[in-house]
Amino acid sequence: MAMDDRSRTFGYLILDVARLTSARFEARVREFGLTRAQWALMAALYRAEGCNQAQLAEVLDVTPISLGRLVDRMERAGWIERRPLDGDRRAYRLFLTERAHAIRGRVRALSDATEREALEALTPDERRRLLGSLDRVRATLLAARG
Repeated sequence: MAMDDRSRTFGYLILDVARLTSARFEARVREFGLTRAQWALMAALYRAEGCNQAQLAEVLDVTPISLGRLVDRMERAGWIERRPLDGDRRAYRLFLTERAHAIRGRVRALSDATEREALEALTPDERRRLLGSLDRVRATLLAARG
């Protein structure tokens, strides 16, 4: 395969589209003082508020120590709070603050706008097919993980 052809491979295109989309979204959420990683953490907590850090690290596919540092920063910034787990002073459950709940709709709208922008060159049918195909690829890879 010639060097120029590498930019047309599945892996390259997936990573490059993810990188470009992520950068575009991160530029938009900067108005809230958030990074993409912080928004990913908040989005996971919107779906699973009250989980512990180990559960959240697994969902986000990050190491517990990396997540711990991110949680520390977000707690100091007033986005999340740790609450002790009943009966265990060393374990905490994570919750979003009112500040985080207040911006949910606005940040979701920025996420939706980023997706629309990324897919604007596709017809509605092409979008459905693309998302369906990617969903099947993901399912195949998940099944291969065992």
